[in-house]
Amino acid sequence: MSGRTVIFSHGKDGDPWGSKIVAMADVARALNYQVESVDYRGIDDPQARVAKLIESAQHIPAPILVGSSLGGHVATAAAGVLAPRGLFLLAPAFYMPGFEQYTPKPPACPISIVHGWQDDIVPVQNSIRYAREYQATLQVIDADHRMLQHVPFIVAYFHLFLQRLS
Repeated sequence: MSGRTVIFSHGKDGDPWGSKIVAMADVARALNYQVESVDYRGIDDPQARVAKLIESAQHIPAPILVGSSLGGHVATAAAGVLAPRGLFLLAPAFYMPGFEQYTPKPPACPISIVHGWQDDIVPVQNSIRYAREYQATLQVIDADHRMLQHVPFIVAYFHLFLQRLS
């Protein structure tokens, strides 16, 4: 079914079924979405991660891509090929020093970003800049990079995002 699959991309040192992904996957399933999570463990090169996501998802029409940190960069970079219905990004690794030219341009689809004010890994200013340049929706919360204390908010916001796409 077109646009009824959510594909998760975890961060650099993350897990394909970490606590945030599990919580968001539960929301997606409750709304009758199929869910998949790509395992990037052992793959450090961002381009290799993008290639793996494209290979894993190329058979899925108009997926919804969700990415956290490096996974946000990966999901957005793959979006040009995968033509998603939407992008939901948590503290995406955009405009990182020395890699600014690799920040991907998004496809024409709804984009929502959640970022923490106290993020000391990916500066919140990077998401503010990206949201401004590409008219993405941005929620900035009182959190660090992992945002673990705010999973209930993230899950509620993700629920609204999926409802908006339905």
